[in-house]
Amino acid sequence: MDWLELLWWHTWWEYDPNGPLSDFVWQHGFNLFEGTCWFACSSLVIRRHLQHRKSKCLELSYAAAFFFFGLSDFVQAYRLTSWLLVWKLFNLIALLVLRKRTIKRHYPSSEVF
Repeated sequence: MDWLELLWWHTWWEYDPNGPLSDFVWQHGFNLFEGTCWFACSSLVIRRHLQHRKSKCLELSYAAAFFFFGLSDFVQAYRLTSWLLVWKLFNLIALLVLRKRTIKRHYPSSEVF
């Protein structure tokens, strides 16, 4: 296995519907649940944006980052590949940066989202 294959195309885990129940619960089921939670966070940010309209694109970018992080969990529920891990890492960095900017600029008293 060369480093390029390992970095981009290697499959670390793949969902097997006939596999053990523990794989279904911990790998498949948990990722589906987690993706739903990230979608809920995205919805909360959009709701806050619609109520306060404090920024034109910062909060929508923040909500999109939550949405795409949730989407990555739905993909991960079926297959975990190297490119997905890279995607999740960059998305997590974007989430943290957007959170910091959104909270600092528009909601300095908020500590939740």
